[in-house]
Amino acid sequence: MGFVWHFLIGPVLAFLPVRWRERLPYGKDLDWVRTATASGIYEMLGAVVGLGYWYMYEMTRRIGEIVDLGESGKLGPGVNDNQVRGAALFLFYMSPLTLVLFYFFFEGAVRLCAGAFTETALGSLPLYVTERLVFWVRKPEEARVMERVKKHASLFAESLRERAMVARLEEVEDEVAYSARGGEEWLEIRASRRKQEWVAPKVVRVGDVYYRLEESWVGSGARPFCYRLRRLPAGVPGRSVIVYKVGG
Repeated sequence: MGFVWHFLIGPVLAFLPVRWRERLPYGKDLDWVRTATASGIYEMLGAVVGLGYWYMYEMTRRIGEIVDLGESGKLGPGVNDNQVRGAALFLFYMSPLTLVLFYFFFEGAVRLCAGAFTETALGSLPLYVTERLVFWVRKPEEARVMERVKKHASLFAESLRERAMVARLEEVEDEVAYSARGGEEWLEIRASRRKQEWVAPKVVRVGDVYYRLEESWVGSGARPFCYRLRRLPAGVPGRSVIVYKVGG
């Protein structure tokens, strides 16, 4: 792919959502991070140029209208040039086209930073929303919009509740309890902070003994984060094994 594709045609195509890009004839050959970065720059420059021309046109028009109103006596006496320019500037900022141009300027900045600093090729948000709506209409059984919204809302609310709960708790040492049931040995750990990597069925080594994390839950008290582990007859050291020190 040459200069024309990467810096002329590619940046235009980079406005498209990922699904639409993948269907293009040369979609898999383009460096989308580079083209999306250039696309963000072009979008910002286009918005700045558009704002400049729109400012000159709209301010001239608004000032003319306000002056005409003043000369006809509809604005009352004592209207000076600063008031006229201030009113025209206010009307300019409240114009829908001004807001749209400002939006595309900030969207271009976000897309530029995403490509330059995170190597993420973001498309234009309006086109992304359009693509999602088309997808949901054509394949409602795959979209499951409300289920996903409810799931994310539930996870977000749970995260907020957990943060609020942890903020009120003093950080203390874990409480460790050993037990035996049905010929198997169990280890229960209660902690004042969540152990982020402890997701079942992770293997945990305590000293020279290996356990498998069977379940975890959030309770109450000074140590609400609970983990129940079952002892394994043998264990194999590895990078995925969590090493836990009692009292550490």
